[in-house]
Amino acid sequence: MNKRKFLIAGNWKMNGGPLEAAELLEGIKNSKKEISEEVDVLVCPPFVSLGMAVNYLYDSEVQVGAQNFYYEENGAFTGEISATMLAESGCNFVLVGHSERRQYFAETDETVNKKVVKALSEKLAPVICIGETLEQRKENIHFDLVSDQITAALKGITSNDALDTVVAYEPVWAIGTGETATPEQAQEMHKFIRQELEKIYDEETASAIRILYGGSMKPGNAKELLSQDDVDGGLIGGASLSAESFTEIISIAEELS
Repeated sequence: MNKRKFLIAGNWKMNGGPLEAAELLEGIKNSKKEISEEVDVLVCPPFVSLGMAVNYLYDSEVQVGAQNFYYEENGAFTGEISATMLAESGCNFVLVGHSERRQYFAETDETVNKKVVKALSEKLAPVICIGETLEQRKENIHFDLVSDQITAALKGITSNDALDTVVAYEPVWAIGTGETATPEQAQEMHKFIRQELEKIYDEETASAIRILYGGSMKPGNAKELLSQDDVDGGLIGGASLSAESFTEIISIAEELS
Protein backbone atom coordinates (compact mmCIF):
# COMPACT_ATOMS: atom_id res chain seq x y z
CA MET A 1 0.00 0.00 0.00
CA ASN A 2 1.29 3.46 -0.87
CA LYS A 3 2.25 5.33 2.32
CA ARG A 4 1.88 8.78 0.78
CA LYS A 5 -1.42 10.38 -0.12
CA PHE A 6 -1.94 10.29 -3.88
CA LEU A 7 -2.07 13.57 -5.79
CA ILE A 8 -3.87 13.50 -9.13
CA ALA A 9 -3.09 16.77 -10.94
CA GLY A 10 -4.51 17.93 -14.25
CA ASN A 11 -2.33 20.24 -16.33
CA TRP A 12 -4.63 21.76 -18.93
CA LYS A 13 -1.76 23.53 -20.70
CA MET A 14 -3.04 26.09 -23.27
CA ASN A 15 -6.56 24.70 -23.23
CA GLY A 16 -9.73 25.75 -21.47
CA GLY A 17 -10.82 29.37 -21.59
CA PRO A 18 -13.51 30.33 -19.05
CA LEU A 19 -16.42 28.83 -21.02
CA GLU A 20 -14.68 25.56 -21.81
CA ALA A 21 -13.22 25.39 -18.31
CA ALA A 22 -16.64 25.78 -16.70
CA GLU A 23 -17.97 22.91 -18.79
CA LEU A 24 -15.04 20.68 -17.88
CA LEU A 25 -15.27 21.47 -14.18
CA GLU A 26 -19.02 20.83 -14.24
CA GLY A 27 -18.29 17.44 -15.77
CA ILE A 28 -15.71 16.64 -13.09
CA LYS A 29 -18.06 17.64 -10.27
CA ASN A 30 -20.93 15.66 -11.74
CA SER A 31 -18.81 12.58 -12.43
CA LYS A 32 -17.07 12.66 -9.06
CA LYS A 33 -19.43 14.07 -6.47
CA GLU A 34 -17.27 12.79 -3.62
CA ILE A 35 -13.51 12.36 -3.51
CA SER A 36 -11.81 10.11 -0.98
CA GLU A 37 -9.83 11.83 1.76
CA GLU A 38 -6.97 9.56 0.73
CA VAL A 39 -6.55 11.34 -2.62
CA ASP A 40 -5.76 14.99 -3.37
CA VAL A 41 -7.05 16.37 -6.67
CA LEU A 42 -5.67 19.40 -8.45
CA VAL A 43 -6.54 21.21 -11.68
CA CYS A 44 -4.22 23.74 -13.33
CA PRO A 45 -6.16 25.84 -15.86
CA PRO A 46 -4.73 28.74 -17.89
CA PHE A 47 -4.44 32.10 -16.14
CA VAL A 48 -7.68 33.46 -17.63
CA SER A 49 -9.68 30.62 -16.06
CA LEU A 50 -8.09 30.55 -12.60
CA GLY A 51 -10.52 32.94 -10.91
CA MET A 52 -13.52 31.16 -12.33
CA ALA A 53 -12.11 27.77 -11.29
CA VAL A 54 -11.43 28.91 -7.72
CA ASN A 55 -14.97 30.29 -7.39
CA TYR A 56 -16.56 27.27 -9.03
CA LEU A 57 -14.69 24.77 -6.86
CA TYR A 58 -14.93 26.61 -3.52
CA ASP A 59 -17.25 23.97 -2.05
CA SER A 60 -15.44 20.94 -3.50
CA GLU A 61 -12.37 18.91 -2.63
CA VAL A 62 -10.65 19.87 -5.89
CA GLN A 63 -7.79 22.34 -5.49
CA VAL A 64 -6.62 24.87 -8.05
CA GLY A 65 -3.08 25.58 -9.22
CA ALA A 66 -1.39 27.70 -11.87
CA GLN A 67 0.88 26.55 -14.66
CA ASN A 68 3.57 29.19 -14.26
CA PHE A 69 4.53 32.54 -12.73
CA TYR A 70 7.43 34.99 -12.61
CA TYR A 71 9.69 35.03 -9.57
CA GLU A 72 9.78 38.83 -9.08
CA GLU A 73 7.26 40.38 -6.69
CA ASN A 74 6.04 43.09 -9.09
CA GLY A 75 7.33 45.59 -11.63
CA ALA A 76 7.67 46.32 -15.33
CA PHE A 77 7.29 42.74 -16.54
CA THR A 78 4.54 43.00 -19.13
CA GLY A 79 2.49 39.84 -19.47
CA GLU A 80 3.80 38.17 -16.32
CA ILE A 81 1.98 37.00 -13.18
CA SER A 82 3.50 36.99 -9.68
CA ALA A 83 3.24 34.37 -6.96
CA THR A 84 1.45 36.90 -4.76
CA MET A 85 -1.22 37.35 -7.43
CA LEU A 86 -1.71 33.59 -7.61
CA ALA A 87 -2.03 33.27 -3.85
CA GLU A 88 -4.50 36.15 -3.71
CA SER A 89 -6.49 34.45 -6.49
CA GLY A 90 -6.94 31.36 -4.35
CA CYS A 91 -4.34 29.03 -5.85
CA ASN A 92 -2.74 26.39 -3.65
CA PHE A 93 -0.20 24.95 -6.10
CA VAL A 94 1.89 26.10 -9.06
CA LEU A 95 3.83 24.14 -11.67
CA VAL A 96 7.50 25.03 -11.91
CA GLY A 97 9.96 24.07 -14.64
CA HIS A 98 7.60 22.05 -16.83
CA SER A 99 9.44 20.48 -19.77
CA GLU A 100 7.54 22.71 -22.19
CA ARG A 101 8.60 25.79 -20.25
CA ARG A 102 12.19 24.61 -20.44
CA GLN A 103 11.95 23.70 -24.13
CA TYR A 104 10.00 26.67 -25.52
CA PHE A 105 10.51 29.47 -23.01
CA ALA A 106 14.13 29.17 -21.93
CA GLU A 107 13.40 28.03 -18.38
CA THR A 108 16.65 27.07 -16.64
CA ASP A 109 17.62 25.28 -13.44
CA GLU A 110 18.45 28.70 -12.00
CA THR A 111 15.05 30.23 -12.76
CA VAL A 112 13.35 27.08 -11.51
CA ASN A 113 15.11 27.49 -8.15
CA LYS A 114 14.09 31.16 -7.94
CA LYS A 115 10.50 30.17 -8.57
CA VAL A 116 10.56 27.39 -5.97
CA VAL A 117 11.88 29.85 -3.37
CA LYS A 118 9.28 32.47 -4.26
CA ALA A 119 6.37 30.03 -4.40
CA LEU A 120 7.15 28.70 -0.94
CA SER A 121 7.38 32.24 0.44
CA GLU A 122 3.80 32.80 -0.74
CA LYS A 123 2.54 29.49 0.71
CA LEU A 124 2.13 28.00 -2.77
CA ALA A 125 3.16 24.36 -3.14
CA PRO A 126 5.54 24.16 -6.12
CA VAL A 127 5.20 21.11 -8.35
CA ILE A 128 8.81 20.84 -9.53
CA CYS A 129 9.01 19.24 -12.96
CA ILE A 130 12.14 17.35 -13.96
CA GLY A 131 12.98 14.81 -16.65
CA GLU A 132 15.06 13.93 -19.68
CA THR A 133 14.64 13.96 -23.45
CA LEU A 134 15.00 10.96 -25.76
CA GLU A 135 18.46 12.09 -26.83
CA GLN A 136 19.59 12.45 -23.22
CA ARG A 137 18.31 8.99 -22.34
CA LYS A 138 20.02 7.44 -25.37
CA GLU A 139 23.25 9.13 -24.26
CA ASN A 140 22.75 7.46 -20.88
CA ILE A 141 22.99 10.75 -18.99
CA HIS A 142 19.40 10.73 -17.74
CA PHE A 143 20.20 9.90 -14.12
CA ASP A 144 22.89 12.57 -13.92
CA LEU A 145 20.58 15.11 -15.55
CA VAL A 146 17.67 14.42 -13.21
CA SER A 147 20.01 14.54 -10.22
CA ASP A 148 21.31 17.94 -11.34
CA GLN A 149 17.78 19.24 -11.92
CA ILE A 150 16.41 18.26 -8.54
CA THR A 151 19.53 19.42 -6.68
CA ALA A 152 19.44 22.81 -8.42
CA ALA A 153 15.69 23.25 -7.90
CA LEU A 154 15.99 22.68 -4.14
CA LYS A 155 19.08 24.80 -3.58
CA GLY A 156 18.66 26.73 -0.33
CA ILE A 157 15.37 25.00 0.53
CA THR A 158 15.20 23.67 4.08
CA SER A 159 13.90 20.19 4.83
CA ASN A 160 10.87 21.74 6.51
CA ASP A 161 10.00 23.75 3.39
CA ALA A 162 10.78 20.79 1.14
CA LEU A 163 7.85 18.97 2.72
CA ASP A 164 5.59 21.49 0.99
CA THR A 165 7.00 20.69 -2.44
CA VAL A 166 5.94 18.08 -4.98
CA VAL A 167 8.21 16.56 -7.62
CA ALA A 168 6.88 15.55 -11.04
CA TYR A 169 8.99 13.27 -13.22
CA GLU A 170 8.42 13.87 -16.92
CA PRO A 171 10.00 11.29 -19.23
CA VAL A 172 10.01 13.72 -22.14
CA TRP A 173 11.35 10.91 -24.33
CA ALA A 174 8.11 8.98 -23.90
CA ILE A 175 5.69 11.82 -24.66
CA GLY A 176 4.65 12.02 -28.30
CA THR A 177 7.76 10.23 -29.54
CA GLY A 178 6.41 6.76 -30.21
CA GLU A 179 8.54 5.45 -27.36
CA THR A 180 6.87 3.89 -24.32
CA ALA A 181 7.84 4.22 -20.69
CA THR A 182 7.02 1.07 -18.77
CA PRO A 183 5.84 1.11 -15.15
CA GLU A 184 9.17 -0.48 -14.26
CA GLN A 185 11.06 2.40 -15.89
CA ALA A 186 8.86 4.88 -14.07
CA GLN A 187 9.53 3.17 -10.74
CA GLU A 188 13.25 3.02 -11.44
CA MET A 189 13.46 6.79 -11.91
CA HIS A 190 11.06 7.61 -9.08
CA LYS A 191 13.13 5.48 -6.71
CA PHE A 192 16.27 7.24 -7.92
CA ILE A 193 14.67 10.64 -7.31
CA ARG A 194 13.69 9.57 -3.79
CA GLN A 195 17.28 8.50 -3.14
CA GLU A 196 18.51 11.88 -4.39
CA LEU A 197 16.07 13.63 -2.03
CA GLU A 198 17.43 11.53 0.80
CA LYS A 199 20.98 12.68 -0.06
CA ILE A 200 19.85 16.31 0.00
CA TYR A 201 17.79 15.98 3.19
CA ASP A 202 17.16 12.74 5.08
CA GLU A 203 15.16 9.55 4.76
CA GLU A 204 12.12 10.91 6.59
CA THR A 205 11.87 14.00 4.37
CA ALA A 206 12.49 12.03 1.19
CA SER A 207 9.82 9.51 2.13
CA ALA A 208 7.25 12.27 2.71
CA ILE A 209 7.73 14.20 -0.55
CA ARG A 210 5.30 13.10 -3.25
CA ILE A 211 6.73 12.19 -6.65
CA LEU A 212 4.23 12.30 -9.51
CA TYR A 213 4.53 10.57 -12.85
CA GLY A 214 4.11 12.93 -15.80
CA GLY A 215 4.44 10.64 -18.79
CA SER A 216 1.04 10.43 -20.43
CA MET A 217 -0.90 8.78 -17.60
CA LYS A 218 -4.39 7.76 -18.66
CA PRO A 219 -7.09 5.35 -17.45
CA GLY A 220 -5.54 2.46 -19.36
CA ASN A 221 -2.18 2.63 -17.60
CA ALA A 222 -2.96 4.47 -14.37
CA LYS A 223 -3.45 1.41 -12.17
CA GLU A 224 -0.17 -0.18 -13.16
CA LEU A 225 1.73 3.09 -12.74
CA LEU A 226 0.12 4.09 -9.45
CA SER A 227 0.80 0.62 -8.06
CA GLN A 228 4.55 1.29 -8.15
CA ASP A 229 6.07 1.89 -4.72
CA ASP A 230 7.45 5.35 -5.44
CA VAL A 231 4.75 6.71 -7.75
CA ASP A 232 2.57 9.01 -5.64
CA GLY A 233 0.20 10.28 -8.30
CA GLY A 234 0.16 11.75 -11.75
CA LEU A 235 0.69 15.05 -13.53
CA ILE A 236 -1.83 14.47 -16.28
CA GLY A 237 -2.04 16.35 -19.56
CA GLY A 238 -4.40 15.19 -22.30
CA ALA A 239 -6.46 12.88 -20.11
CA SER A 240 -7.26 15.78 -17.75
CA LEU A 241 -9.16 17.54 -20.53
CA SER A 242 -11.85 14.87 -20.39
CA ALA A 243 -13.97 14.79 -17.24
CA GLU A 244 -14.63 11.09 -17.78
CA SER A 245 -10.99 10.04 -18.11
CA PHE A 246 -9.74 12.37 -15.37
CA THR A 247 -12.28 11.17 -12.83
CA GLU A 248 -11.60 7.56 -13.81
CA ILE A 249 -7.95 8.08 -12.88
CA ILE A 250 -9.05 9.60 -9.58
CA SER A 251 -11.20 6.54 -8.91
CA ILE A 252 -8.27 4.23 -9.67
CA ALA A 253 -6.14 6.16 -7.17
CA GLU A 254 -8.89 5.83 -4.59
CA GLU A 255 -9.04 2.07 -5.11
CA LEU A 256 -5.30 1.81 -4.52
CA SER A 257 -5.26 4.06 -1.44
